[in-house]
Amino acid sequence: MTPNQVIVTNGGSEALQMAFTVCLNPGDEIIIPEPYYTNYNTFAKLCDAKIVTIPSDIKTGFALPPIEEFEKVITPYTRAIMICNPNNPTGYLYTHEELLKVAGLVKKYDLYLFADEVYREFCYDGHKHFSVMQLEGLERNVILFDSVSKRYSACGARVGCMVTRNSEVYAIAMRLAQARLSPPSFGQFFAEAAVDTPQDYFDAVQAEYVARRNVVVEGVNKIPGCFCPMPKGAFYTVIDLPIDDSDKFCQWLLTDFSYNGATVMLAPATGFYVDPEQGRHQARITYCICIEDLKKAMKCLEEALKVYPGRTR
Repeated sequence: MTPNQVIVTNGGSEALQMAFTVCLNPGDEIIIPEPYYTNYNTFAKLCDAKIVTIPSDIKTGFALPPIEEFEKVITPYTRAIMICNPNNPTGYLYTHEELLKVAGLVKKYDLYLFADEVYREFCYDGHKHFSVMQLEGLERNVILFDSVSKRYSACGARVGCMVTRNSEVYAIAMRLAQARLSPPSFGQFFAEAAVDTPQDYFDAVQAEYVARRNVVVEGVNKIPGCFCPMPKGAFYTVIDLPIDDSDKFCQWLLTDFSYNGATVMLAPATGFYVDPEQGRHQARITYCICIEDLKKAMKCLEEALKVYPGRTR
């Protein structure tokens, strides 16, 4: 990569907004596997574009849906396919083989490939992250989004980037960047220093997240009626629960339940689907807190499900 292929942005969110604005016209469509990061909706609506989803299955750990399902929904208005790898909210890590299938479709229909790779350092169990920037023959198609916030636990720094080899996309995005002058200076100083962080830091972080992940996966799967797939990356997973309504359940946990003076906060998965019904019995859980607190949270969740009035099985 060269400097004139990277635009430093106000966090990864601005990078996404720039790319959507530059590449999409009103009425254009973006294909995204679901569940997916909710804020993509906002960026699409800002440019009057439409998100078209392809459902993935919790039973497969939310692996990439069959590529034939993508091709079925391609229309004259389709402009882009978008992936988040590793994925938020599922923690799934797309393989090299899966990305090659997506690349083939992108080439066939000359689409943009938007790739949110902000969690790329967080890959577990020996699995390696394969970046879309390594895909051959897609120099004009690929637009990558990255951020320092997840990598260095610095969400407030608000420094991200948009990366593309497409000179036309870059030139137009740069005009948007000039209109807002620059990302925050303190964040840029922080990011410049952070890139020198040694590998042993990331090794320690990965080991800690693997241990935290295992506590959550094992804890959830021990609870009768619950299922948690094994995430290969990021620090989230979506879990299946024996409940009537995840919105009601997550609210009930905060307003009506406590165990030893505490409760657990989950994100209802309804917000990660175009059709909320697809996430009605699911919730996203993150394992960003320490292991001891996660163990307490798993026990709290177990006890909550014993008394929740809307339990279904």
